[in-house]
Amino acid sequence: MQKRKIYILPNIFTAMNALCGFYSIISSINGNFMAAAIAVIVAMFFDIMDGRVARMTNSESRFGMEFDSLSDLISFGVAPAIFLYMWILPQQGRVGWLTAFVFMICGALRLARFNVSDQSDSRFFTGLPIPAAAFICVTWFLFCNKIEFVGRLLEVLSIILTYLVAFLMVSNVKYPCLKKMDKDQKIPFNILVAVILAIVLIASEPQIMLFITAFIYLLSGFFIFIKLAHSKNRASVKSE
Repeated sequence: MQKRKIYILPNIFTAMNALCGFYSIISSINGNFMAAAIAVIVAMFFDIMDGRVARMTNSESRFGMEFDSLSDLISFGVAPAIFLYMWILPQQGRVGWLTAFVFMICGALRLARFNVSDQSDSRFFTGLPIPAAAFICVTWFLFCNKIEFVGRLLEVLSIILTYLVAFLMVSNVKYPCLKKMDKDQKIPFNILVAVILAIVLIASEPQIMLFITAFIYLLSGFFIFIKLAHSKNRASVKSE
């Protein structure tokens, strides 16, 4: 029987992803929510890098994909769920821990569907990617911490946002696929300028602009849904 190869470099990045997720869980339990949020954001960097390194070194493997999914569940499913519960949901009793559970289980379903789905259209993800969902939740904390938003309204909005993000993960709404951009792919000059301006804005007020950027990505799925539905309607009219 031929032994399956396990590539070291991309799996080191994947392990670092899981380490950040585990550290986020420990930080949430200890009440250090800022460290927990930052750990999830750092985990996203390692999650992006493991796939990019695997493609650049031609070291993609089934083992790596499964390891990546398990690490993603820790960092972007379990860690944000515990973070949300420990930060804002304990006062809600049963509703609180069930809300955190719904986020986690929808993330697990999202990962399972991604692993078995047809990924022939590399332009879009089907459903909100779990790293983006986790990013929205932790940057929501950063945003609220910056503007000193507290009280009952914060708890209600946090529950609504958590259920919205969880639903979008298991929905059929399309989201732009930014993770698999080819390193040789050329982009228009105006897009480059927009990206630079976005980086400057984020650097000026990171706690506010990171959440705004994440929320824009969340809304982009609805714009794509409307655009695709409109194109489909036009195509059906022309065929009649």
